[in-house]
Amino acid sequence: MARSASRANRPFVTANFAVTWDGRISTRNSTPADFSSKRDKRRLVEIRAPCDAILAGARTIAADNMSMGLPNEVLRAERVARGQPPYPTRVLLTNSGRIAPTLRVFEKDFSPIVIFSTTKMPARFRAALAGKADLWLHDSPSVNLLALLETLRGEYGVKRLVCEGGAQIFRALLTAGLIDELHLTLCPRIFGGVQAPTITGVPGAFLPRSVQLSLRDMEVFENECFLRYRVAPITP
Repeated sequence: MARSASRANRPFVTANFAVTWDGRISTRNSTPADFSSKRDKRRLVEIRAPCDAILAGARTIAADNMSMGLPNEVLRAERVARGQPPYPTRVLLTNSGRIAPTLRVFEKDFSPIVIFSTTKMPARFRAALAGKADLWLHDSPSVNLLALLETLRGEYGVKRLVCEGGAQIFRALLTAGLIDELHLTLCPRIFGGVQAPTITGVPGAFLPRSVQLSLRDMEVFENECFLRYRVAPITP
């Protein structure tokens, strides 16, 4: 097995997306598209609950006005009973480093925030964010994703992480063999449009190689279908 796919020094990584029946996760302008049900939103929280950390890209956090919390009191109590803190650690990813310190995620202090970026992050953003989050700046054009995961495991004790987007981050993790599990909610909507993104980005941009999935669970609730897949490891 390739080192990138080994979980010896990194967390188990799951991902969660709601998609239309034609595979879109958003509109062509990547604006928030609230097309899933209340049950799917509960499911999102239930997937977060056992995880030690939540990962999302800066643009996704800004577009969806995320706080990356865990609003269900029962789920928080169950975490505490398992020896976990009430809320997962929040992990933000931005290659450019241009993440506004005024975002909603920084208004909430219920759990630590860790930002992974590059040395391209402008000094004014570093200064503004230094008191709000731990900063890990990689001296490379983009964040080294395996190093990110190994840091989370070694420095923060993260054993299980959920990626909530966006498509570029998921694609990069998937290509590197760093996704272990995928949750999908198939919603009864059709968007169409060649510019509306899928879970791996704009349609037509092929992956370097296909990725094999195996279905582990399926539940149909009213008009939606909830799926859970294990992702086959990348081999040399």
